[in-house]
Parts: sequence; structure tokens; C-alpha cells
Amino acid sequence: MPLKILAINPGSTSTKIAVYEDERACFTLNVDHPAEEVARFSGISDQFEMRRDLVLATLHAEGFRLEELAAVVGRGGMVGPMKSGAYEVNEAMVKRLRTNPVQDHASNLGGLIAFEIARRIGVKAYIYDSVMVDELPPVAKVTGLPELPRISTSHVLNSRAMAIRCAKLLGRDHRELCLLVAHLGGGISCGLYDRGRLIDVLTPVEGPFSPERSGRVPAQELVDLCFSGRYDRKAMQQRLAGKGGIKAYLGTVDIREVIRMAEGGHAQAALLLDAMCYQVAKGIGELATVVCGKVDRIILTGGMAHAGEVTRRIQERITFIAPVEILPGENEMESLVLGTLRVLRGEEQAWEYVDQEG
Repeated sequence: MPLKILAINPGSTSTKIAVYEDERACFTLNVDHPAEEVARFSGISDQFEMRRDLVLATLHAEGFRLEELAAVVGRGGMVGPMKSGAYEVNEAMVKRLRTNPVQDHASNLGGLIAFEIARRIGVKAYIYDSVMVDELPPVAKVTGLPELPRISTSHVLNSRAMAIRCAKLLGRDHRELCLLVAHLGGGISCGLYDRGRLIDVLTPVEGPFSPERSGRVPAQELVDLCFSGRYDRKAMQQRLAGKGGIKAYLGTVDIREVIRMAEGGHAQAALLLDAMCYQVAKGIGELATVVCGKVDRIILTGGMAHAGEVTRRIQERITFIAPVEILPGENEMESLVLGTLRVLRGEEQAWEYVDQEG
């Protein structure tokens, strides 16, 4: 019997909604939230009812009945270190998402909305491959400041799904391979998946700069800038994520525009494009050392992987490490659904969430 799954992916200024029947998309919509609408709320967590009602209204407008659903899945939120794969949303997770998330982040609403809708019709709600998947060994978490251990955050949802897809293309199980994935989007992260586990990452704040994120910057100079009096906390955070990277130089986050500028003779655009690709390649090389260079495939994914000018520049620096697969796109809705299908079909087990700080 076909399985119908509702997927919900809240972003900072939009909510993506999709219904799939098995692997086939029945519909996928991206509903934008105008700035004046979002401004009515003091924080993202306060938008729960508005976004829940929007999802329900969208389903009604599409003529879709909730009772047809086999499960509901939401984007994983900021609830501390998690294993890769699925978690069933339970009361403990709901409480943590509502009262004490690591960060007030749009992804927190995914599990909350999924739980609310699933409870109405008596099915299970899941999150899948949270942004805080952390399977790093202790040696990968140590820094030079004991109060600042490394925290694993990355684009796991798409990256791990592309690792699984790449393995299938090779006729292998991803749990038999070492796959290094670079997600190239508005933010950039790199993840090293060794035998199915995410054993190290370059997070969007410690890896390459991207269209809208600053990436790794000199620490001492950053401290000086924070205490210069030029920025308050919120403005400084925006400089690092949202108004950093290429946007800080050129005022755009559209990599297609940057490429056109570079091809038209804009020297700074050409330098930034080259520097970003240089840093991505350098980050891939950095992670490859963790497994002594024994990488089976390097995967380039995310929205920018559609741009041949970007992937070409990265490839020419990394093919000595391992063959490169280009699997472009964000693929988030499909990844949520495929993961949930594996759980419903008994191919994966969902983890039970226990609040370690509760």
C-alpha cells in the first residue's frame, strides 16, 4: 500500500511544504513570509501557530486530507548532539524545542509542527538528520580553549542523503565507504562520512566563506572587531552569517551574478570566486587527512554545485585525493521523505530522544 508522507521544512523567511506518495512528489510548495509578517513576532519560536496554520491551510487548498498520511516529518532542530538518521518526536523533544533549544532557529519549528499535526490523526512524527548530528570522536572536538570545544553543525540532511545516493550509484552500501561531502549553498559545510558515521566536519563558521557567511576568520582580529564599538552582538552575528562572505564585498549572494561579473572583467568578483573555490578545496583536503587520504569519493552538492564554473575550479585541486561526483541541489524535502520511508519500511530504526540536559 502506498505511503503518503508530509514533510515540513521551516526556513528563516519561508516554509517548504511537500507531500510524497512513496518516492513520488504529489506537490511541493515554498511559501514565503513577507518581512512585515515576520516582524510581528519577537522571535522565531513565537511563529509556531502562524506556520502551523499555514501548513494546514496549504494542505486544505491542495485538497489533501490529513487522514491519508502515514507519517509527518519535520526538519531537525537545535536540540543538542544527535545521531544521524531519524528520531521520533516525543514529549521530551517538544519540551526542549519549546523551552530550551541551543539556538532560536527556524528548524526548531519543524519537529513542533510535525508533532502537532501527527497527533491530530494518530500517526508518528519524525525529524531526520538534524543540523546538530554529532558523531565526532573526542579527538575531533578538542580546541585550544577548554570552554570552547568544537560543536558539530552542518548541512547533514542533504549531505548524508547525497552520500547514500552516491553509494547506490556505485552499487555499494554507504556504510562500506568513506565519503567526503561538500555542501555548497548560501552557507558551506563539509562532512566526512566514514562507514555511515559523520566523524568530522567543517561547519559553516569554521570552513570556507560562502555567498552570505564569513566562514573561518582570524580569531584575534575578530575579538578586536567585536570590542571595537562598531557593532553590537546582533550586528556582529549578521556580519558572520547573513551579511558576510561574498555579500559583504559585492552586495549579492547570487553566485550566477558573481560569475557574470568575473567573466565581464570585474577583478574583485574574479578574485572572490577563485578564493571561495580555493577554500572549499582546501577544506576538503583538510578533512581527507583524518582518514589518511583513504577517501572513496568526494561529493559536491548544494545549490552552487549547479554552477560548472564553481565545481570545475574545486575539482582541479582535489581529484588527486579521490574521484569526484557532482550531485547538485539542496534536495532537503526529498531527503526528509526518503529517510522517513526507510523507517516506515523497516530499513532503519528511529532513535528515541532523551534530553541530556533535562
